[in-house]
Amino acid sequence: MILCCGESVIDLVPDGDRYHARPGGGAFNTAVALGRLGAAAGYLWPLSTDSFGTSLRGVLDEAGVDTSLCPQTDRPTTLAVVTLRGGEASYGFYEEGTAARVLDRDHLPELPAQMRALVIGGISLIDPGTGTAIEELARRAFHTGRVVMLDPNIRPALIADPNMLRDRMSRLLRLAHIVKLSSDDLEWLMPGATPAEAAQRVIRKGASLMCHTHGASGATAHRWKTSVHAQAQAAQVVDTIGAGDTFNAGFLAGLAEAGVLTVEGLRQAAPPVLQAALSLGTRAAAVTVSRPGADPPWRDEVGLP
Repeated sequence: MILCCGESVIDLVPDGDRYHARPGGGAFNTAVALGRLGAAAGYLWPLSTDSFGTSLRGVLDEAGVDTSLCPQTDRPTTLAVVTLRGGEASYGFYEEGTAARVLDRDHLPELPAQMRALVIGGISLIDPGTGTAIEELARRAFHTGRVVMLDPNIRPALIADPNMLRDRMSRLLRLAHIVKLSSDDLEWLMPGATPAEAAQRVIRKGASLMCHTHGASGATAHRWKTSVHAQAQAAQVVDTIGAGDTFNAGFLAGLAEAGVLTVEGLRQAAPPVLQAALSLGTRAAAVTVSRPGADPPWRDEVGLP
């Protein structure tokens, strides 16, 4: 199982003068995409008993994602109001008092025996309470030999205490085996650094590789002094909601199918294996950006048998 821990929200996506409610959230999108691609996936995050929470659970169930670790709460589901400019999405969140605030360090479940990897990141790391809980989960995964993937997915407008988040990221970078950074993440975390320079800093902290996603230019996996690149897949972009989350799922699913989604496997993975995983990530992301909201592809939509 690849366990995804982080926010689930309802994205209110504009369509003219109306908004459509669509399921979303970084780790949620990755879990759904993993399930649709045929990977064994689990999800950990509080789910509300309200109608939005029921909808979110239904999407996970349809994709075959294990939700047995998800606490149930009567707090309302978190909402994200989306603003689109040229297809690029920005977000305003309504989070205070919602289901997102239920997760805490003292009530974390035991890691499932079948779990091989943990995916963390997104706005769930900003809040002191949920961020601390996820950091503890990452620490447990790291110290029990599971692969940890970190996708910071930085949203500067939401960060009230940048120093706190930078400190948390510094600690998490020491626990992560795979770090995925967009160009925006790079600029916030390491201003002025080139992707190659940033990758060397990340790898010196202990990561096996850093993935840099750069939109229409594709994605690159950086290792110590070497890199592997995959071109972006051509797509008619409707919006970019969930693109990075879907890439994460495709990349991890590719590594899992190649049998290298282990700490040692990542160290020894051959360049063609990494390139194939990157390519699956970019193909999956291309499908997601071609339709509104975070709607990851199913296995047959990316050419998998």
